Amino acid sequence: MTFFKAQAASLTATAVDFSTTVILKEALGCWYLLASMLGTICGGIVNFSMNRRWVFSARDKKMHFQAVKYVLVWVGNLALVSSGVFLLTHYCGLTYLVSKVTVSIFVGFFYNYTLQKRFVFK
Repeated sequence: MTFFKAQAASLTATAVDFSTTVILKEALGCWYLLASMLGTICGGIVNFSMNRRWVFSARDKKMHFQAVKYVLVWVGNLALVSSGVFLLTHYCGLTYLVSKVTVSIFVGFFYNYTLQKRFVFK
């Protein structure tokens, strides 16, 4: 059940991430990579909150320690997603949204879930 709750939280955070990215890029004319990074930051805040309270029921543990561990994992996530978006957009000619979707799915399943479950909220 935890996996499915984590995916629901991830989808919610992704909606925040992508809507922020699209608004910044399309409505405000922000550079796609900066828009993607700021979207990732907003989505990360939503994801941490949902994971702590609902997915892993880890409210009884010190939030400070969880936040520090989450930031460590999240910095890796930001680096992976941002570099992947840049590489796929710049060198493969994909649109920034297709690049972001592709990279985010891969990083979400193989990096985020595993590290959050086994390191951040254990």
